[in-house]
Amino acid sequence: MFRVETRQNGYTKAARTFDLIFHNTVRSVRRGHSNAVIGLFSNIVQTLILFAILFSLFAFLGMRGAAVRGDYVLYILSGIFVFMTNTKSMGAVAGSEGPTSAMMQHAPMNTAVAIASSALAALYTQALTIGVILAVYHLAFTPVSIQDPIGYMAMVLLAWFSGACVGLVVLAAAPWAPAFVGLVTAIYSRSNMIFSGKMFLANTLSYTMLKFFDWNPLFHIIDQSRGYMFINYYPHNSTLSYPVYVSLVLLMIGLMGEFYTRRHVSPSWTAGK
Repeated sequence: MFRVETRQNGYTKAARTFDLIFHNTVRSVRRGHSNAVIGLFSNIVQTLILFAILFSLFAFLGMRGAAVRGDYVLYILSGIFVFMTNTKSMGAVAGSEGPTSAMMQHAPMNTAVAIASSALAALYTQALTIGVILAVYHLAFTPVSIQDPIGYMAMVLLAWFSGACVGLVVLAAAPWAPAFVGLVTAIYSRSNMIFSGKMFLANTLSYTMLKFFDWNPLFHIIDQSRGYMFINYYPHNSTLSYPVYVSLVLLMIGLMGEFYTRRHVSPSWTAGK
């Protein structure tokens, strides 16, 4: 009934927000499974299944000779890690709790905290997945040698950021046309399986074929990541500026859309669904 109002400065408010994001990130990590270890294992299995599919496909089509000179397993994993980080980040942000969620009724919870927590939870899970797979491969099979580990992880972070920006746009648009947005998101996700470029090198594409892929920011990120992964590959047909600019544009559109949606969305839109 009675409470003492305390004045908070900017540092106190920032610390409170970061603490809230931290605890909600832990909650987001454990949302998929109550046991965080099993949730991580499930993500590792998904990555290994995709690796097995691509490895078998390359062997069946005789595409192994088109790989960059170096560790063939790392060549496949380098694209899968970036692709999975981008996909998981987009899905996590797009599926984060919106303004009509019951959690938003508890102050100081807000949509910004929910979005940041979902994105960080996806990054945390993917970083652990990459670390575990590379560690097991290094210890059990052959030593892992990466030309520029910091540069490669920077590409993983860029893929995470790009996926989060796409997910933010989806999150803002979904309440207005959920069926249409869901269809567009599904088409975009499926097209990334082919047009992300994880199955080939951009330097090997002709000018005509390159036009089918260079619209995709993820294509540029994956190709650049292989330049940091292997000393024998230098990407000529991709650039870092394009995915950065596209991600920033999508971030601004997503922030404006989320703000507008938060001001106008009603719980009745989803009542009965």
